[in-house]
Amino acid sequence: MAEPPSRRVPAPVRHLAWIADITLAVLTLVFFVAVALATGVRNPWDGTIPLALLLGALLLVRRRWPMTVLLLSIGGIFAYHLTGHWPPAGWIWPAAVAYFTASTTPRVRWVAAIGLAQLAYSAVDARWIVDRNLTRYLIHVVGEGLLLAILIAAGLTYAAAMRWRERLRETDSRARAAEERLRVSHEVHDVIAHTLAVVGVQLNVAADALEEDPAAAAAALRLAKDVRNRAMADLRSLIAVLRDGPGDTAAQPDLASLGALISEARAAGLEVTLDEHGDPAAVPAIPAIAVYRVVQESIANTLKHADARKAEVTINYAPRSVTVEITDDGRSVPAGAEVIEGHGLAGMRERVSALGGVLTAGPVPGGFAVRADIPVAGSTA
Repeated sequence: MAEPPSRRVPAPVRHLAWIADITLAVLTLVFFVAVALATGVRNPWDGTIPLALLLGALLLVRRRWPMTVLLLSIGGIFAYHLTGHWPPAGWIWPAAVAYFTASTTPRVRWVAAIGLAQLAYSAVDARWIVDRNLTRYLIHVVGEGLLLAILIAAGLTYAAAMRWRERLRETDSRARAAEERLRVSHEVHDVIAHTLAVVGVQLNVAADALEEDPAAAAAALRLAKDVRNRAMADLRSLIAVLRDGPGDTAAQPDLASLGALISEARAAGLEVTLDEHGDPAAVPAIPAIAVYRVVQESIANTLKHADARKAEVTINYAPRSVTVEITDDGRSVPAGAEVIEGHGLAGMRERVSALGGVLTAGPVPGGFAVRADIPVAGSTA
C-alpha cells in the first residue's frame, strides 16, 4: 500500500518536516510509556516500550507511506493486546498521528473504515466495563469515536488547505506569466512599429531616388536593412523571454541606445534633437527601458502619421523621477477634437502607469506632444 512519492520540495522545507517527524516520534514514545506507567504497568520493557518504539519509528516514514504506517501501527497495538496487555487509555490515540497523516491522502474512506473497525473492536473488547461502570464504558467508547472523528476531520482540513495553497501558487504563477506576456506584446509592438516606420521611409526614399540618384537609393536600402537586422535581434530576444531557457535573452535597449534611435530617425529624414538634463546613469533598468520605449513609439508615430519635419526629445533626470517629452511640428489635431489612441499610445500609457507614472498626449501649438513622468525612487535595476 505504498503511496506515490510526493513532488520534490525545497531542502529547508524537507529539513523542517524531518525535524517535525522526529519530534512526533519522541513524543509518541514518551507519552505512550508515561500513560502505561500511569495506568498501572509495572514492567514497561515487557511489551510497552517495544510497542512505543515501533509506533515512534513508524512516524519517521509516515509522509512516504501513510497507509502502511497506519496499518502497521494498528497491527502493533493488536499484537500488544493479544500478548495479554491492555492498551493504555484506549485503542485510537496511540495511532493518532498515523490516522491524521493517512486522512490527508485520497484514501480517507479507507482510513474511516479502518478506524470504525478498530472502534468497534474496542467497544466489544471493553464490554466487561458495562456491568461495573456504564458511565465509564460510554465515556470510553464515545471518547474514542470523538477522537477518531477529530483526527480524520483535521487531516481533511489540512489536505484541503494544502490544495488551496497550491492553487493560489498556480494562480499567482499564471498571473505573473500573463503580465510577462503582456509586457512582451508591448515590446514586440514597439519594435515592429518603429522598424516599419523607419524602413517604410527608407524604401520610399530608395524608390524616389532609384533612377536619379542610385547611390542615395542604395544608402537608403542599406539603412533599411540595418534597422531590419536590429529589429530581428530585438524580436529574438523578446521571444526568448517566453522560453524555458533565459540564457539566450539579450539585454533590452535602454538610455544608452537612445543615440542609435535618434540616428535612425534622422536618417529617415526627421530632424530630431535630443536634450538631456541630469544623470542618466542613476536611472534603474526598468524605468530606463520605459523611457526608451516612449521615445521610440513617439518617433515612430511621428514618422508614420504626423508628416512632420522636426521633433524634439527632452529628458530630465531628477533624483526621484524621469520626465520625457517628445514634440513635433506635424499635423495637429483640430481644436476640440478627441485624440484617438491606437495600440501605440495605449501601450505607452500602460507601460508608464505600471511604474506608477503618468503619460499625456495631445496637440500643442504648432504640432503634437507626448509627455511621460516616470518615478524612479525605490525602483530596482
